[in-house]
Amino acid sequence: MSRLNYGGQAVIEGVMMRGQREWAVCVRAPSGEIVTHREALPAALYRSRWSRLPFLRGLVLLWDALGLGVRALMWSADVALGEQEEVRLQGPVGWATLAASLAFGVGLFFLLPMFLVSLLDRAIPSALWSNVAEGVLRLAFFVGYLWAIGQMPDIRRVFAYHGAEHKTINAYEAGASLEPPVVARFPRAHTRCGTGFLLLVIVLFVLIAALMGRPPIWARIASRVVLIPLVAGLSYEVIRLAAKYYDRSALVRWMMAPGLALQRLTTREPDAAMLEVSIYALQQVLQAEGLQEQPTEKGAPQDDATP
Repeated sequence: MSRLNYGGQAVIEGVMMRGQREWAVCVRAPSGEIVTHREALPAALYRSRWSRLPFLRGLVLLWDALGLGVRALMWSADVALGEQEEVRLQGPVGWATLAASLAFGVGLFFLLPMFLVSLLDRAIPSALWSNVAEGVLRLAFFVGYLWAIGQMPDIRRVFAYHGAEHKTINAYEAGASLEPPVVARFPRAHTRCGTGFLLLVIVLFVLIAALMGRPPIWARIASRVVLIPLVAGLSYEVIRLAAKYYDRSALVRWMMAPGLALQRLTTREPDAAMLEVSIYALQQVLQAEGLQEQPTEKGAPQDDATP
């Protein structure tokens, strides 16, 4: 049995877990019950030949994962507010939210640092140092943003669910019992976390951009936009290989240390109730994929799983 293909993300008062064929999102409703939604993953993306081609598979799966993440986040917000009857997991609002989120991220972390450094180009002695300055500023924006949103109480709870998700996956991959007291002993960091992935994207972006010189501003904007999917595809392959060899190579562990350390900003220690939600989400996926019998949990969950 493979234990290497499960992951997810934190949502509002809950966790989304994704398997090989199914995904599920579980949220703690105001009543205390765990509300669940489960769907099959699109076979055309996750089990086609495209999903096995290096570099391209990262872009395809990343795009769909972003879509799932936004849909799960919107659903969790409605459930957490006690409005699950009005939940809509797809449609123009979801795709518009995804597009706006991507535009914000590209603008803040890629285009804005480039623009600010371009204002000082004449004072920077070489194109190489200009690109390095842009990369340092981009990294500072990224870390500063994570720190700043982590000060918000609501986001701190989301980050605690992020910690619960990581602990649950770590426990499952170690073959441990999926019980809150057992899962709580596992670390909050995980080698395949999106935080580490984004950090790697930024670092590789700096290295590649440094080789491109300082062309006119319009060419710089175009090159930054074009580089994003290319670097994302490369980063996916690096993360995938690093996770595979993490326990076998001291060099790999050293290379991944910054990404794991950065997860201290995006995870918090979860409480037992959060761990219950995360465990139940993973159990839902395992049960749907025939790897576990129907899970049980405290509080008689409502289940609106789609066949």
